[in-house]
Amino acid sequence: MAAKYELKAGSKGQFHFNLKAGNGQVILSSESYGTKAAALAGIESVKKNAGDDARFERKTAKDGSPYFVLKAGNGEIIGKSEMYSSTSSMENGIASVKTNAGAAVADLTEAK
Repeated sequence: MAAKYELKAGSKGQFHFNLKAGNGQVILSSESYGTKAAALAGIESVKKNAGDDARFERKTAKDGSPYFVLKAGNGEIIGKSEMYSSTSSMENGIASVKTNAGAAVADLTEAK
């Protein structure tokens, strides 16, 4: 299975996307967007910014779990990772986002 962005509509008219690796694992989840067009622009922003390691902010959750956020050039958060069990796992996640950022979009907003 190839990597893909899954674009989904939320229950309150919001839109969000997940970038999934070829194995189906979610490697990046977006914030909520008010319009489908804004969510698609968010995907384009991932594609544009994922190649720049400086755009990845490595963080630690309150429970000590490492995770990362991907930021656009203006500092806005585009997406966030899951919580990882180790720093090396988080770095693998960042590498996966970089590798898979150019994936196709699966528009699931019309799916029932």
